[in-house]
Amino acid sequence: MSELLFGLDTFGDIPEDDEGRLVSAAAAIRQVIDEAVLADELGVDAIALGEHHRPEYSISTPETVLAAIGARTSRIKLGSGVTVLSSDDPVRVFQRFSTVDAISNGRAEVILGRGSFTESFPLFGYDLQDYEVLFEEKLQLFARLLEEKPVTWSGTTRAALENAEVYPKTESGRLTTWVGVGGTPQSVVRTAYYGLPLMLAIIGGSPERFSSYVDLYRRAAEQFGTVAHPVGMHSPGFVADTDEEAKEVFWPRYKVMRDRIGALRGWPPVKRSEFDAEVAHGSMYVGSPDTVAQRIADAVKKLDVGRFDLIYSAGSVPVSARLKAVELYGAKVIPMVRELLA
Repeated sequence: MSELLFGLDTFGDIPEDDEGRLVSAAAAIRQVIDEAVLADELGVDAIALGEHHRPEYSISTPETVLAAIGARTSRIKLGSGVTVLSSDDPVRVFQRFSTVDAISNGRAEVILGRGSFTESFPLFGYDLQDYEVLFEEKLQLFARLLEEKPVTWSGTTRAALENAEVYPKTESGRLTTWVGVGGTPQSVVRTAYYGLPLMLAIIGGSPERFSSYVDLYRRAAEQFGTVAHPVGMHSPGFVADTDEEAKEVFWPRYKVMRDRIGALRGWPPVKRSEFDAEVAHGSMYVGSPDTVAQRIADAVKKLDVGRFDLIYSAGSVPVSARLKAVELYGAKVIPMVRELLA
């Protein structure tokens, strides 16, 4: 297998300043750019920005922020995590990311998904009843666009294309494209069908639960005659100098965010005991560099993945604590995981 890659993911959560006040959405976006520049300097392999249309998160157009990061960095891969393809136009998504690819000298990656929130559907005039067909048709078109040749396509979710050329094309001839999957077998098989890399969103429970999806992806790719790329996983976490500090900074802010979202989905408020169990045994990587590195190494071994992304921001974690988390992840956690797996 190729070398294990490490990324950082964020939705541009609105953080607190040193006085405990929430910063503006504009300041939060600038903060993400600074964190990505630091990650680049520390040798982190990738940064992925999620698309959201909610007050808790500042990033609604990942590729715009990625372009700014691309102009200030030299090596880090620049991705979305995820781009909600169902409520966007595949041609425009390709154009925006091929533009980021040009700005960054070939470092753009798009991670396509259906998203874990639904705000974008009414916002852009899509019916949630079309949830499945929107993604299926648009992914089919996007896969054709990746060939960077004239496209002829027709479906029910957008205007047909007849021998259409789409610009700008990439210098490499291929835009790196993943599909983010939250846990349905059909989505795993669909990703294998198109020969695209699979990114597993593992946000709770034992990561071992997803080993069957890794196996399914590889078996499906073999059956379809496509390439089974190294699988990626992304999960939430937070790094501080000690386990206790990491939990005490992360927990109260995580609870506010989790309970706000849970109320919309009919979930009961999260208990501290549930959080502690998730940190100890689930797919939440919170603690000192030693603790987080050991947990990541265990998950990587169990799932045999080729990339691990840490969702390093959750709720209003202060700016200074977030910068420290990025620093510890890049300078300590990643080298430790590599050593543990060597």
